[in-house]
Amino acid sequence: MKVSKKILALSLAACMTVPFLAGCNSSSSNEGTSEGADGAGASAASGDFTGTLVIGGIGPVTGGAAVYGNAVKNGIQLAVDEINAAGGVNGIKLEFNFQDDEHNEEKAVNAYNTLKDKDMKLLIGTVTSNPCIAVAAETAKDNMFQLTPSGSAVDCVANDNAFRICFNDPNQGIASAQYIAQNNVASKVAVIYDSSDVYSTGIYEKFVAEASVQNLEVVAAEAFTSDSKTDFSVQIQKVQESGADLLFLPIYYQEAALILQQADKAGLSVKYFGCDGLDGLIDQLGADVGLAEGVMLLTPFAADAKDDKTVAFTTAYKAAYNGEVPIQFAADGYDAVYAVKAAMEKAGITDASISASDLCDALKAAMTEITVEGVTGNITWTADGEPTKDPKAMEIVITENEDGTKTGTYAAL
Repeated sequence: MKVSKKILALSLAACMTVPFLAGCNSSSSNEGTSEGADGAGASAASGDFTGTLVIGGIGPVTGGAAVYGNAVKNGIQLAVDEINAAGGVNGIKLEFNFQDDEHNEEKAVNAYNTLKDKDMKLLIGTVTSNPCIAVAAETAKDNMFQLTPSGSAVDCVANDNAFRICFNDPNQGIASAQYIAQNNVASKVAVIYDSSDVYSTGIYEKFVAEASVQNLEVVAAEAFTSDSKTDFSVQIQKVQESGADLLFLPIYYQEAALILQQADKAGLSVKYFGCDGLDGLIDQLGADVGLAEGVMLLTPFAADAKDDKTVAFTTAYKAAYNGEVPIQFAADGYDAVYAVKAAMEKAGITDASISASDLCDALKAAMTEITVEGVTGNITWTADGEPTKDPKAMEIVITENEDGTKTGTYAAL
Protein backbone atom coordinates (compact mmCIF):
# COMPACT_ATOMS: atom_id res chain seq x y z
CA MET A 1 0.00 0.00 0.00
CA LYS A 2 1.37 3.41 -0.94
CA VAL A 3 1.16 5.70 2.05
CA SER A 4 3.18 8.82 1.22
CA LYS A 5 3.04 10.98 -1.83
CA LYS A 6 3.59 14.71 -1.57
CA ILE A 7 2.99 16.93 -4.54
CA LEU A 8 3.40 20.69 -4.36
CA ALA A 9 1.92 22.87 -7.05
CA LEU A 10 4.90 24.53 -8.69
CA SER A 11 4.61 26.19 -12.05
CA LEU A 12 6.87 28.59 -13.86
CA ALA A 13 5.68 32.06 -14.65
CA ALA A 14 4.33 32.16 -18.19
CA CYS A 15 7.17 34.37 -19.34
CA MET A 16 10.47 35.21 -17.68
CA THR A 17 12.99 37.69 -18.93
CA VAL A 18 15.70 35.30 -20.02
CA PRO A 19 16.50 34.57 -23.67
CA PHE A 20 15.28 30.99 -23.78
CA LEU A 21 11.79 32.16 -22.78
CA ALA A 22 11.54 34.71 -25.57
CA GLY A 23 9.07 32.48 -27.36
CA CYS A 24 6.36 33.36 -24.83
CA ASN A 25 5.49 36.47 -26.81
CA SER A 26 6.20 35.30 -30.32
CA SER A 27 4.55 33.11 -32.88
CA SER A 28 6.35 30.63 -35.10
CA SER A 29 5.59 29.09 -38.44
CA ASN A 30 4.80 25.40 -38.71
CA GLU A 31 7.19 25.18 -41.65
CA GLY A 32 10.09 22.90 -40.85
CA THR A 33 8.33 21.35 -37.87
CA SER A 34 9.49 17.88 -36.82
CA GLU A 35 7.78 15.75 -34.19
CA GLY A 36 9.21 12.92 -32.16
CA ALA A 37 7.82 9.96 -30.26
CA ASP A 38 4.36 9.96 -31.75
CA GLY A 39 5.87 9.60 -35.22
CA ALA A 40 4.19 12.66 -36.74
CA GLY A 41 6.06 14.10 -39.69
CA ALA A 42 7.95 10.89 -40.50
CA SER A 43 7.82 9.36 -43.95
CA ALA A 44 6.34 5.93 -44.52
CA ALA A 45 8.65 3.01 -43.84
CA SER A 46 9.94 1.43 -46.99
CA GLY A 47 13.33 -0.08 -46.22
CA ASP A 48 14.61 1.28 -49.55
CA PHE A 49 17.31 3.75 -48.57
CA THR A 50 19.26 5.97 -50.95
CA GLY A 51 22.36 5.93 -48.77
CA THR A 52 23.65 5.95 -45.20
CA LEU A 53 24.73 9.00 -43.22
CA VAL A 54 26.85 8.49 -40.10
CA ILE A 55 25.96 10.50 -37.01
CA GLY A 56 28.66 10.57 -34.35
CA GLY A 57 28.12 10.84 -30.62
CA ILE A 58 30.56 11.47 -27.78
CA GLY A 59 30.05 11.29 -24.03
CA PRO A 60 30.90 9.40 -20.84
CA VAL A 61 29.56 5.85 -20.73
CA THR A 62 32.09 4.83 -18.08
CA GLY A 63 33.27 6.75 -15.02
CA GLY A 64 31.53 9.11 -12.64
CA ALA A 65 29.41 10.90 -15.26
CA ALA A 66 28.31 7.73 -17.05
CA VAL A 67 24.65 8.16 -16.12
CA TYR A 68 24.54 11.22 -18.37
CA GLY A 69 26.39 9.71 -21.30
CA ASN A 70 24.43 6.46 -21.30
CA ALA A 71 21.15 8.35 -21.13
CA VAL A 72 22.07 10.55 -24.11
CA LYS A 73 23.35 7.55 -26.06
CA ASN A 74 20.12 5.63 -25.46
CA GLY A 75 17.94 8.60 -26.36
CA ILE A 76 19.82 9.15 -29.62
CA GLN A 77 19.65 5.48 -30.57
CA LEU A 78 15.91 5.34 -29.90
CA ALA A 79 15.29 8.30 -32.21
CA VAL A 80 17.59 6.91 -34.92
CA ASP A 81 15.76 3.57 -34.82
CA GLU A 82 12.36 5.28 -35.05
CA ILE A 83 13.40 7.45 -37.98
CA ASN A 84 14.96 4.57 -39.88
CA ALA A 85 11.87 2.42 -39.29
CA ALA A 86 9.81 5.22 -40.84
CA GLY A 87 11.96 5.44 -43.98
CA GLY A 88 14.88 7.58 -42.85
CA VAL A 89 15.39 11.25 -43.65
CA ASN A 90 14.47 11.98 -47.27
CA GLY A 91 15.27 8.33 -47.95
CA ILE A 92 18.66 8.49 -46.21
CA LYS A 93 19.34 5.89 -43.53
CA LEU A 94 20.95 7.14 -40.31
CA GLU A 95 23.81 5.21 -38.71
CA PHE A 96 24.80 6.08 -35.15
CA ASN A 97 28.31 5.62 -33.71
CA PHE A 98 28.93 6.64 -30.09
CA GLN A 99 32.38 6.92 -28.49
CA ASP A 100 33.20 7.06 -24.76
CA ASP A 101 35.13 10.10 -23.52
CA GLU A 102 34.96 9.32 -19.77
CA HIS A 103 34.17 13.03 -19.19
CA ASN A 104 37.74 13.87 -20.22
CA GLU A 105 38.77 16.57 -22.71
CA GLU A 106 41.69 14.73 -24.28
CA LYS A 107 39.72 11.53 -24.66
CA ALA A 108 36.85 13.49 -26.18
CA VAL A 109 39.13 14.90 -28.87
CA ASN A 110 40.51 11.41 -29.53
CA ALA A 111 36.95 10.13 -29.82
CA TYR A 112 36.18 12.89 -32.32
CA ASN A 113 39.13 11.87 -34.48
CA THR A 114 38.03 8.24 -34.30
CA LEU A 115 34.56 9.21 -35.51
CA LYS A 116 35.98 11.19 -38.41
CA ASP A 117 37.88 8.05 -39.45
CA LYS A 118 34.53 6.25 -39.42
CA ASP A 119 33.04 8.73 -41.94
CA MET A 120 31.02 10.79 -39.47
CA LYS A 121 29.13 13.58 -41.25
CA LEU A 122 27.80 15.40 -38.17
CA LEU A 123 28.25 15.23 -34.41
CA ILE A 124 25.63 15.02 -31.69
CA GLY A 125 27.82 15.74 -28.71
CA THR A 126 29.53 16.00 -26.52
CA VAL A 127 27.48 15.29 -23.42
CA THR A 128 29.37 17.28 -20.76
CA SER A 129 30.66 20.83 -21.00
CA ASN A 130 34.46 20.73 -20.70
CA PRO A 131 34.88 17.92 -23.26
CA CYS A 132 32.34 19.69 -25.45
CA ILE A 133 34.38 22.89 -25.47
CA ALA A 134 37.53 20.95 -26.38
CA VAL A 135 35.78 19.18 -29.26
CA ALA A 136 34.07 22.38 -30.41
CA ALA A 137 37.48 23.83 -31.25
CA GLU A 138 38.06 20.87 -33.58
CA THR A 139 34.63 20.91 -35.22
CA ALA A 140 35.05 24.63 -35.95
CA LYS A 141 38.34 23.94 -37.74
CA ASP A 142 36.72 21.16 -39.78
CA ASN A 143 33.41 22.97 -40.35
CA MET A 144 31.64 19.92 -38.90
CA PHE A 145 28.06 20.47 -37.75
CA GLN A 146 27.85 20.00 -33.97
CA LEU A 147 24.69 19.77 -31.88
CA THR A 148 25.30 19.15 -28.19
CA PRO A 149 22.37 17.61 -26.33
CA SER A 150 23.54 18.71 -22.89
CA GLY A 151 26.77 20.70 -22.98
CA SER A 152 25.55 23.78 -21.15
CA ALA A 153 28.64 26.01 -20.84
CA VAL A 154 28.43 29.16 -22.95
CA ASP A 155 31.55 28.27 -24.94
CA CYS A 156 30.07 24.97 -26.11
CA VAL A 157 28.35 26.93 -28.89
CA ALA A 158 30.85 29.75 -29.32
CA ASN A 159 31.30 28.92 -33.02
CA ASP A 160 28.71 29.25 -35.78
CA ASN A 161 28.73 25.51 -36.56
CA ALA A 162 27.57 24.58 -33.05
CA PHE A 163 24.08 24.48 -31.54
CA ARG A 164 22.62 23.01 -28.36
CA ILE A 165 19.40 21.37 -27.13
CA CYS A 166 19.69 22.15 -23.42
CA PHE A 167 19.57 25.49 -21.65
CA ASN A 168 22.91 27.18 -21.10
CA ASP A 169 24.38 27.67 -17.63
CA PRO A 170 23.67 31.41 -17.27
CA ASN A 171 20.03 30.98 -18.20
CA GLN A 172 19.61 28.17 -15.67
CA GLY A 173 20.97 30.43 -12.95
CA ILE A 174 18.77 33.36 -13.93
CA ALA A 175 15.63 31.25 -14.24
CA SER A 176 16.26 29.53 -10.90
CA ALA A 177 16.56 32.84 -9.04
CA GLN A 178 13.44 34.17 -10.74
CA TYR A 179 11.44 31.08 -9.94
CA ILE A 180 12.43 30.96 -6.28
CA ALA A 181 11.65 34.64 -5.77
CA GLN A 182 8.50 34.94 -7.87
CA ASN A 183 6.92 31.83 -6.37
CA ASN A 184 7.91 32.72 -2.79
CA VAL A 185 9.81 29.46 -2.36
CA ALA A 186 12.31 31.14 -0.05
CA SER A 187 13.67 34.54 0.95
CA LYS A 188 17.12 33.61 2.29
CA VAL A 189 19.23 31.35 0.11
CA ALA A 190 22.55 29.63 0.65
CA VAL A 191 24.57 28.15 -2.21
CA ILE A 192 27.07 25.30 -2.35
CA TYR A 193 28.85 25.14 -5.72
CA ASP A 194 31.91 23.64 -7.43
CA SER A 195 34.34 26.48 -8.14
CA SER A 196 36.47 24.18 -10.32
CA ASP A 197 33.61 23.29 -12.69
CA VAL A 198 32.43 25.51 -15.56
CA TYR A 199 28.86 24.20 -15.33
CA SER A 200 28.53 24.94 -11.64
CA THR A 201 30.26 28.33 -11.62
CA GLY A 202 28.34 29.50 -14.69
CA ILE A 203 25.00 28.84 -13.00
CA TYR A 204 26.16 30.19 -9.63
CA GLU A 205 27.41 33.53 -10.95
CA LYS A 206 24.21 34.33 -12.84
CA PHE A 207 22.05 33.08 -9.97
CA VAL A 208 23.70 35.47 -7.51
CA ALA A 209 23.42 38.40 -9.92
CA GLU A 210 19.74 37.73 -10.61
CA ALA A 211 18.99 37.12 -6.93
CA SER A 212 19.87 40.74 -6.17
CA VAL A 213 17.49 41.90 -8.90
CA GLN A 214 14.74 39.71 -7.45
CA ASN A 215 15.34 40.94 -3.86
CA LEU A 216 16.40 37.44 -2.92
CA GLU A 217 19.02 37.41 -0.16
CA VAL A 218 22.02 35.14 -0.68
CA VAL A 219 23.18 34.62 2.91
CA ALA A 220 26.00 32.14 2.22
CA ALA A 221 27.99 31.00 -0.80
CA GLU A 222 30.27 28.06 -0.08
CA ALA A 223 32.58 26.52 -2.67
CA PHE A 224 34.31 23.20 -3.12
CA THR A 225 36.58 21.85 -5.85
CA SER A 226 37.07 18.61 -7.72
CA ASP A 227 39.87 17.78 -5.27
CA SER A 228 37.66 18.21 -2.19
CA LYS A 229 34.20 16.93 -2.97
CA THR A 230 33.55 14.22 -0.40
CA ASP A 231 33.47 16.06 2.93
CA PHE A 232 31.02 18.98 3.01
CA SER A 233 30.90 19.45 6.79
CA VAL A 234 32.40 22.95 6.70
CA GLN A 235 30.05 24.16 3.98
CA ILE A 236 27.02 22.65 5.73
CA GLN A 237 27.97 24.31 9.03
CA LYS A 238 28.21 27.69 7.27
CA VAL A 239 24.76 27.12 5.75
CA GLN A 240 23.36 26.30 9.20
CA GLU A 241 24.85 29.46 10.68
CA SER A 242 23.54 31.62 7.83
CA GLY A 243 19.86 31.19 8.64
CA ALA A 244 19.05 30.15 5.08
CA ASP A 245 15.68 28.58 4.40
CA LEU A 246 16.76 27.15 1.03
CA LEU A 247 20.01 25.62 -0.23
CA PHE A 248 20.66 26.08 -3.95
CA LEU A 249 22.79 23.32 -5.47
CA PRO A 250 24.02 24.15 -9.00
CA ILE A 251 26.03 20.92 -9.04
CA TYR A 252 25.87 17.33 -10.22
CA TYR A 253 23.90 14.59 -8.53
CA GLN A 254 26.88 12.72 -7.04
CA GLU A 255 27.96 15.63 -4.84
CA ALA A 256 24.34 16.60 -4.16
CA ALA A 257 23.68 13.12 -2.75
CA LEU A 258 26.61 13.43 -0.36
CA ILE A 259 25.44 16.87 0.74
CA LEU A 260 21.92 15.59 1.45
CA GLN A 261 23.27 12.68 3.49
CA GLN A 262 25.74 14.80 5.46
CA ALA A 263 23.23 17.62 5.96
CA ASP A 264 20.73 15.15 7.38
CA LYS A 265 23.28 13.89 9.90
CA ALA A 266 24.12 17.48 10.83
CA GLY A 267 20.46 18.30 11.42
CA LEU A 268 20.21 20.90 8.65
CA SER A 269 16.58 21.67 7.85
CA VAL A 270 16.17 23.61 4.60
CA LYS A 271 14.51 23.30 1.23
CA TYR A 272 16.69 22.19 -1.69
CA PHE A 273 16.67 23.51 -5.25
CA GLY A 274 18.89 22.62 -8.20
CA CYS A 275 19.15 22.46 -11.97
CA ASP A 276 19.45 19.70 -14.56
CA GLY A 277 22.64 18.33 -12.99
CA LEU A 278 20.52 16.85 -10.20
CA ASP A 279 18.96 14.40 -12.63
CA GLY A 280 20.16 11.02 -11.36
CA LEU A 281 19.94 11.97 -7.67
CA ILE A 282 17.29 9.36 -6.89
CA ASP A 283 19.40 6.41 -8.01
CA GLN A 284 22.53 7.82 -6.37
CA LEU A 285 20.96 7.89 -2.91
CA GLY A 286 20.01 4.21 -2.84
CA ALA A 287 18.53 3.28 0.54
CA ASP A 288 18.67 6.95 1.58
CA VAL A 289 16.32 7.99 -1.23
CA GLY A 290 13.87 9.36 1.35
CA LEU A 291 16.28 12.28 1.86
CA ALA A 292 15.34 13.54 -1.61
CA GLU A 293 11.72 14.15 -0.60
CA GLY A 294 10.75 17.62 -1.81
CA VAL A 295 13.99 18.43 -3.65
CA MET A 296 13.08 20.83 -6.45
CA LEU A 297 14.86 21.35 -9.74
CA LEU A 298 14.45 23.28 -12.94
CA THR A 299 14.43 21.13 -16.05
CA PRO A 300 12.63 20.90 -19.41
CA PHE A 301 11.64 17.25 -18.98
CA ALA A 302 9.97 14.98 -16.43
CA ALA A 303 9.22 11.36 -17.29
CA ASP A 304 6.07 11.43 -15.14
CA ALA A 305 4.44 14.22 -17.15
CA LYS A 306 1.10 13.25 -18.70
CA ASP A 307 1.27 15.00 -22.07
CA ASP A 308 1.02 12.67 -25.06
CA LYS A 309 4.55 13.26 -26.30
CA THR A 310 6.22 12.55 -22.96
CA VAL A 311 4.07 9.46 -22.39
CA ALA A 312 4.93 8.11 -25.85
CA PHE A 313 8.65 8.76 -25.43
CA THR A 314 8.82 7.33 -21.91
CA THR A 315 6.87 4.22 -22.94
CA ALA A 316 9.12 3.62 -25.95
CA TYR A 317 12.28 4.23 -23.90
CA LYS A 318 11.23 1.80 -21.18
CA ALA A 319 10.41 -0.83 -23.80
CA ALA A 320 13.79 -0.40 -25.47
CA TYR A 321 15.89 -0.34 -22.30
CA ASN A 322 14.50 -2.96 -19.92
CA GLY A 323 12.08 -0.71 -18.09
CA GLU A 324 14.59 2.06 -17.37
CA VAL A 325 12.94 5.43 -16.77
CA PRO A 326 14.47 8.17 -18.97
CA ILE A 327 16.06 11.21 -17.39
CA GLN A 328 16.34 14.62 -19.02
CA PHE A 329 19.60 13.74 -20.75
CA ALA A 330 17.91 10.90 -22.62
CA ALA A 331 15.23 13.33 -23.76
CA ASP A 332 17.91 15.82 -24.84
CA GLY A 333 19.60 13.17 -27.00
CA TYR A 334 16.28 12.10 -28.48
CA ASP A 335 15.29 15.65 -29.40
CA ALA A 336 18.73 16.27 -30.90
CA VAL A 337 18.18 13.61 -33.55
CA TYR A 338 14.77 14.99 -34.46
CA ALA A 339 16.36 18.44 -34.73
CA VAL A 340 18.89 17.04 -37.19
CA LYS A 341 16.06 15.38 -39.12
CA ALA A 342 14.10 18.63 -39.32
CA ALA A 343 17.17 20.60 -40.41
CA MET A 344 18.08 18.05 -43.08
CA GLU A 345 14.54 18.15 -44.41
CA LYS A 346 14.48 21.95 -44.37
CA ALA A 347 17.81 22.05 -46.21
CA GLY A 348 16.62 19.48 -48.76
CA ILE A 349 19.45 17.02 -48.09
CA THR A 350 18.84 13.94 -50.26
CA ASP A 351 22.39 12.72 -50.93
CA ALA A 352 24.15 10.87 -48.11
CA SER A 353 27.50 11.33 -49.88
CA ILE A 354 27.45 15.09 -49.23
CA SER A 355 30.68 16.30 -47.61
CA ALA A 356 30.65 17.04 -43.91
CA SER A 357 31.52 20.68 -44.59
CA ASP A 358 28.75 21.18 -47.15
CA LEU A 359 26.30 19.47 -44.83
CA CYS A 360 27.39 21.77 -42.00
CA ASP A 361 26.75 24.88 -44.10
CA ALA A 362 23.30 23.61 -45.04
CA LEU A 363 22.31 22.60 -41.51
CA LYS A 364 23.47 25.70 -39.68
CA ALA A 365 21.37 27.82 -42.06
CA ALA A 366 18.35 25.55 -41.61
CA MET A 367 18.52 25.43 -37.80
CA THR A 368 17.21 28.98 -37.42
CA GLU A 369 14.22 28.18 -39.64
CA ILE A 370 12.85 25.05 -37.97
CA THR A 371 10.65 24.25 -35.00
CA VAL A 372 11.01 20.91 -33.25
CA GLU A 373 8.07 19.76 -31.17
CA GLY A 374 10.26 17.78 -28.81
CA VAL A 375 9.84 15.98 -25.54
CA THR A 376 11.87 18.76 -23.87
CA GLY A 377 9.54 21.40 -25.33
CA ASN A 378 8.82 23.16 -28.58
CA ILE A 379 12.25 24.34 -29.67
CA THR A 380 13.50 27.01 -32.04
CA TRP A 381 17.07 28.26 -32.39
CA THR A 382 18.80 31.59 -32.79
CA ALA A 383 21.90 32.04 -34.91
CA ASP A 384 24.11 31.95 -31.80
CA GLY A 385 23.16 28.29 -31.33
CA GLU A 386 20.90 28.81 -28.33
CA PRO A 387 17.49 27.12 -28.00
CA THR A 388 14.25 28.85 -27.15
CA LYS A 389 11.87 26.72 -25.08
CA ASP A 390 10.09 26.74 -21.74
CA PRO A 391 11.66 25.10 -18.67
CA LYS A 392 9.58 23.31 -16.05
CA ALA A 393 9.88 23.03 -12.30
CA MET A 394 9.55 19.61 -10.73
CA GLU A 395 9.88 18.01 -7.36
CA ILE A 396 11.09 14.64 -6.17
CA VAL A 397 8.23 12.66 -4.69
CA ILE A 398 8.87 9.72 -2.37
CA THR A 399 6.46 6.80 -2.17
CA GLU A 400 6.63 4.22 0.62
CA ASN A 401 5.83 0.74 -0.65
CA GLU A 402 4.12 -2.15 1.11
CA ASP A 403 7.43 -3.76 2.04
CA GLY A 404 8.67 -0.55 3.66
CA THR A 405 11.06 0.39 0.87
CA LYS A 406 10.87 3.83 -0.68
CA THR A 407 10.74 4.82 -4.31
CA GLY A 408 11.48 8.24 -5.75
CA THR A 409 10.05 9.81 -8.88
CA TYR A 410 10.33 13.20 -10.57
CA ALA A 411 6.90 14.84 -10.66
CA ALA A 412 6.21 17.57 -13.18
CA LEU A 413 4.50 20.37 -11.32
